[in-house]
Amino acid sequence: MRLAPWARLRQGFEQGRRRFRAWFPHAPVALVVVLLGLMNLGPVLHLVRIGVLATPLAIHRLTAEAWRSAPRIVAGFLLFGAAGGLLWRSRLSWTVALLLAAATLMLAWRSGAGVSQALTVFNGVVLLVLLVFQRDFDRSSLAAGTLFAIVSILLLLGYAVFGAFVLGRGFAPPVTTLTSALYFAVVTMSTVGYGDIVPKSADARFFVMSVIILGITVFATSISAVIVPAMTARMQDLMKGGGKRMMRKNHYVIVGATSLARNTCRELLARHLPVTVVVASAADAGAFGDADVLVGDASDADTLRTAGVPDATAVLALRDDDSENAFTVLAVKELNAATRTVAAVNHGKNMARMHHVRPDLVIAPQVMGGELLAMALNNEELDSDTVMRRLFRKGETDA
Repeated sequence: MRLAPWARLRQGFEQGRRRFRAWFPHAPVALVVVLLGLMNLGPVLHLVRIGVLATPLAIHRLTAEAWRSAPRIVAGFLLFGAAGGLLWRSRLSWTVALLLAAATLMLAWRSGAGVSQALTVFNGVVLLVLLVFQRDFDRSSLAAGTLFAIVSILLLLGYAVFGAFVLGRGFAPPVTTLTSALYFAVVTMSTVGYGDIVPKSADARFFVMSVIILGITVFATSISAVIVPAMTARMQDLMKGGGKRMMRKNHYVIVGATSLARNTCRELLARHLPVTVVVASAADAGAFGDADVLVGDASDADTLRTAGVPDATAVLALRDDDSENAFTVLAVKELNAATRTVAAVNHGKNMARMHHVRPDLVIAPQVMGGELLAMALNNEELDSDTVMRRLFRKGETDA
């Protein structure tokens, strides 16, 4: 069946939108967070640059200056970890990035003129970007939490090893090798503290305090990021009867969390018919009780395949937005499935447009309800055939 030009145009637009959403906004947001981290690592990059050209004495002269910027440096390393989580749309990473950006904004505001002014402006831009796109970072998955935990621990370990090695003369005995620096970093991060290496200088003591505080924070956050999603998923499985999923075949797929969708689902289940519901967010899943609920984008082919659309009896697009219902019908037809499609129309102006999408059946209770009420008030003849014909209309059109 060939689609009308309008339908093909909308289908192409929807495909482009899905490709665009595959990387936006999480990838650009992660990029600006990485850039913010690099700007906060300015003192470290300066040390690395002169380390190739200057003598060890020149490097140690810059040590005090670098460690006066230690909070910024730590924030820079942690921003890298947060950026990795942002690529997974992690809500935890978004929260950490927001807090770090706010903290570095305060530090840059107090640093004076020069480069700090540019850092202040960029911090403000990053904060604005994070706040604007906060709703796009709503995932709390075990994979994202685990990735964030691993990256954060590795970055903290790198910071601790680097700091112990650079400030090696401030310890007793001095830390002169990377092996000793790694040993001291692990012992300090774990808060074991054997006492065989002791900080003596003020810079070394402040560094050790920062490692202990950051170590406790990172480990506590990492544990919660890994355990909480796992426990939440397990609790949801237990509440739904051990996580058993119905066989998605010869079933009805309902798209949406509207009153019409909920009532239709209840009536189908009352008749012992298998139903799978596709909702946009997990918050809508609880309204369907023990039904088989899938959270995802109903206009995405992968989501429809997961819902078993190719083997379904019918797909009912019953959302409030008529354009979303049209996109769902187009996505079902894109799968070349023989599944019947039903689309709801909530606004009369969209009735003709919905026919161009060619669903098998169009239901417009809100639109037709007003027409039937006017007929009844005008004493026009109403019989069951008239009501059913006006309430349910075939989706075929010559357009």
